[in-house]
Amino acid sequence: MLLAGQCRVIVGGRVETLGPRASVFAGYPHAIYLPPGTAFRVEADQPTELADGRAPATGRRTARLEVRVIRPESCGFEIRGGGNATRQIVDIIPPGFPADRLLICEVFTPAGNWSSYPPHKHDVDRPPGEVKLEEIYYYRFDHPDAYGIQRLYDRRADRAVTVRHGDVMLIRSGYHPFVTAYGYNAYYLNVLAGTRRSMAASDDPRYAGFRKWPAPDARVPLVTPPGWTLRERSSE
Repeated sequence: MLLAGQCRVIVGGRVETLGPRASVFAGYPHAIYLPPGTAFRVEADQPTELADGRAPATGRRTARLEVRVIRPESCGFEIRGGGNATRQIVDIIPPGFPADRLLICEVFTPAGNWSSYPPHKHDVDRPPGEVKLEEIYYYRFDHPDAYGIQRLYDRRADRAVTVRHGDVMLIRSGYHPFVTAYGYNAYYLNVLAGTRRSMAASDDPRYAGFRKWPAPDARVPLVTPPGWTLRERSSE
């Protein structure tokens, strides 16, 4: 997935261009999905940053999988939460995407806001309410002094970790809310993998009632979806 720059991906006799994207805060993502065992090469004529999200394939669906280029206009848009728990979700590989185990999205959190809230978890396979997923958070911020706090907790442990630009957090179990410090917009790339094509999660019951959200934060979207006009942005 393209984080910044522009590149060419050569795969199966095809040449696909990803980008341009000045930064994760400057535009929607470009990505390419490559099935297991696919040979490819990446070429770039300018500084380019890529995120390589992958997971071992199970073999159950792989025979039907194909190379797919994901353009900005194909990515999702959702304003989730409300008040100072408002954030923007951009789906890249959602549950309906023809992949084996990968699920990928970007999350943009305005300065001072909470995200992944109410605290939720996905470490038990009990569909449809919850499925077992491992998850990676990869953080970026719009200022070098920025930071956020990632809380990780369950019945066995409870810790809060300071995260900064470029940090990565692996989440195998437990609840995991995030907050970005006042003054700094935050981004994180979510790469998830599980046995089911679902993002079903269970809220911590102590905080689940907060889903009766107030009005969304007017600063969202932080990154304007393709095709939006200024009028559409101001009316949301």
